[in-house]
Amino acid sequence: MLETRNLRAGYGAITVLWDLSIVFRESALTAIVGPNGAGKTTLLRALTGLVPHRGEILLDGRPLDGRTWDLAAAGLVMVPEGRLVFRDMTVEENLCLGAYPKRCRGRLAANLERMYGLFPRLKERRHQAAGSLSGGEAQMVAMGRGLMAEPRILLIDEPSLGLAPVMVKEVFSIISRLKQDGITILLIEQNTNVALSVADDVHLMRSGDVVFSSPASQVDLDRLHDLYFAREGRSSAPAP
Repeated sequence: MLETRNLRAGYGAITVLWDLSIVFRESALTAIVGPNGAGKTTLLRALTGLVPHRGEILLDGRPLDGRTWDLAAAGLVMVPEGRLVFRDMTVEENLCLGAYPKRCRGRLAANLERMYGLFPRLKERRHQAAGSLSGGEAQMVAMGRGLMAEPRILLIDEPSLGLAPVMVKEVFSIISRLKQDGITILLIEQNTNVALSVADDVHLMRSGDVVFSSPASQVDLDRLHDLYFAREGRSSAPAP
């Protein structure tokens, strides 16, 4: 469904991603893990046309032309790092903004109720300003806003960042449920333990390159951490 071939991207004269070739399987959750500066967020920005790139990005076998404003209509939606809710708008107003694509507008009311079923806390706070929410609640707003666009592919950037452990558990329970609903998910995450708990496929990035790829069920966590912290040489083979 979504694929990169020899993808290079960066900022001005600085190249961050080096010839990334990754296939994101349909209806699977692919986790991209790695330390700060590995290029994880740059990968999402390249996929959504926010940074220039070389190489190919393919959606359903066809080149994705990087027109950011058209991606939600094509079914590709990103939940950005840091939540980025509209603080002065209510929870419900934030959610309604997610239904901007024309194909979703006629189902706005039904999708709102679906979000309130998925995130019961948001129903309680529907008329509350988003800027007054806790970090975990704001993350739910950001995720709900993305889901209002009825995505086929959901890109989620660092959902556990800055959250208390109890909220991390709740957010990842919701992510697991979305995977069960058949949404293709690309998850960017530093916390390898929680990423592996929901992932089907895992790729470890370091210095703008993929240094390890494996089905999540076959990952040796100790070995993954050795690679994460550059304590072991490069390997692309599945963990034993």
